[in-house]
Amino acid sequence: MTIGAMVALLSLFLNLLTVPLRPKSRLEAENAALRHQLVVLQRKVRGRIEFTNGDRLFFILLYRLFPSILKAMAIVRPETVVRWHRAGFRRYWRWNSRGRGGRPPISAELRALIRRMSVENVLWGAPRIQGELLKLGFAVAQSTVARYMAKNDDPSGQSWSTFLRNHAPRITAMDLFVVPTIGFSRLHVLVIVRLARRELVWSNVTRHPMAEWIAQQITEAFPWNEAPRYLIRDQDGIYGTIVRRRLRAMGIRDKPVAPGSPWQNGYVERLIGTIRRECVDHLIVFGVAHLRRILGEYGAYYNGSRTHRALNLDAPVHRAAQITGAIKPRPVLGGLHHQYCRT
Repeated sequence: MTIGAMVALLSLFLNLLTVPLRPKSRLEAENAALRHQLVVLQRKVRGRIEFTNGDRLFFILLYRLFPSILKAMAIVRPETVVRWHRAGFRRYWRWNSRGRGGRPPISAELRALIRRMSVENVLWGAPRIQGELLKLGFAVAQSTVARYMAKNDDPSGQSWSTFLRNHAPRITAMDLFVVPTIGFSRLHVLVIVRLARRELVWSNVTRHPMAEWIAQQITEAFPWNEAPRYLIRDQDGIYGTIVRRRLRAMGIRDKPVAPGSPWQNGYVERLIGTIRRECVDHLIVFGVAHLRRILGEYGAYYNGSRTHRALNLDAPVHRAAQITGAIKPRPVLGGLHHQYCRT
């Protein structure tokens, strides 16, 4: 006889000795566990034994009343029954801990509004947002507002877009670009743009740009009571002492960019690129007067009609939407562009 058989016989003998000492209810529980295991085995078709939620609930309840049934489990390991029991307890506890009153939940729309306010106004706290919501007809507690606010690591900070938007109305930029004529001579165009609305403030043409001429253009572009606070330019040697003195006299702070860094003056560089792509690249210039007329007409179209994505599809000079009336096109630069309006 093998050692395994001897151990099995010894275990059976000990169980037989302890049967009279077991309570009757305990024996009935173990028998019930054995019978239900047979039922589960009879349902098995092939492969792994499948337990239904009813099977799990039966074994869990039986285990809670009689933990000794683990010794009678043959088709499932004892730790599996314990795991079922713990999972069932977690579900029961969630059900037992559900909300039974308190403040009614707020709508998803109001939660989104609270988060939007906290994101768009980083300096606002829960009391400030609560007061704003009260003015909009939403009665909500301050603790609820604080719960749904967006988390901000630096509530006293601001984004770069906000910082630049607050300073852009006082900032302008200028630059020169070259346009060839029909006789291959070069004309120099000076453009000045105001950063806040991408407005083309000034443009003029000359054959021989000098510091005196640029200083005169700055004076004509800005009335003394409407001069900007800062003016951005590149490091071209044409901006001499006369230009710097004129800016200082007008109360404008001169802000030259770093050498060889045109991207630091991106607004005016973008404007020059737009003028080239949409205007002078499609025309042959005869002379100074011709180019001035072209730039004057395009400048009026650029400021008053041309929409910009950065301005929410508005023009630099606000263009009101027209709803009624017949749509009529007005040609710009002989039909190179058209302005559409209702009459």
